[in-house]
Amino acid sequence: MKHTAMTILYEVHDNLYVNLTNKCPCACTFCLRQTRETMEESGPLWLEHTPSLEEVIAEFQKFDMNKYQEVVFCGFGEPTEALDVLLATARFIKEQFGKPIRINTNGLGNLVNGKDILPLFKGLIDTLSISLNTPNADRYHELVRSRFGEQSFDAMLSFARNAVNYVPEVVMTTVATTLTSEEEEQCRKICEELGVRYRIRPWED
Repeated sequence: MKHTAMTILYEVHDNLYVNLTNKCPCACTFCLRQTRETMEESGPLWLEHTPSLEEVIAEFQKFDMNKYQEVVFCGFGEPTEALDVLLATARFIKEQFGKPIRINTNGLGNLVNGKDILPLFKGLIDTLSISLNTPNADRYHELVRSRFGEQSFDAMLSFARNAVNYVPEVVMTTVATTLTSEEEEQCRKICEELGVRYRIRPWED
């Protein structure tokens, strides 16, 4: 039997999340998609195919956009893997609804796209939330298992450092309960040095 449910948009608290792709250069040991198909109220987040801009826009017609504080690009994949659709969707959201837009990312979008993508976010993206995960490059590689290998940790830090030139709010996150308080302190220092905000997010976020 053909499974037809495909969740492109889903609600989390007061925000609307956009699930654009299941592609990701990482295989993080703690990733939720290894153990589940859905988030709180969503349908299955495994996509049958990568949605086109038209499909994404059609989904927005089904939601009352007044209900949401923010639109967040985040799903079962790295949003910058679908960069063209992401940018076009963000333009659509700004023009139609004027909502703040956040991207939750692993910070490897420049490696994924083979170019500096940050200038493309200027004027479109309000918040960039980058997964720092750990203050230590070796531990990062163990946890994140990026297909780009050793260069990934430094690429992610450099992405965050440059992001502040194009995006009003840049946040780096680690997950509560996964680090010691010393490691969290080291992460705080890294964020201070990069000029970004540090946030410890709940395990489920």
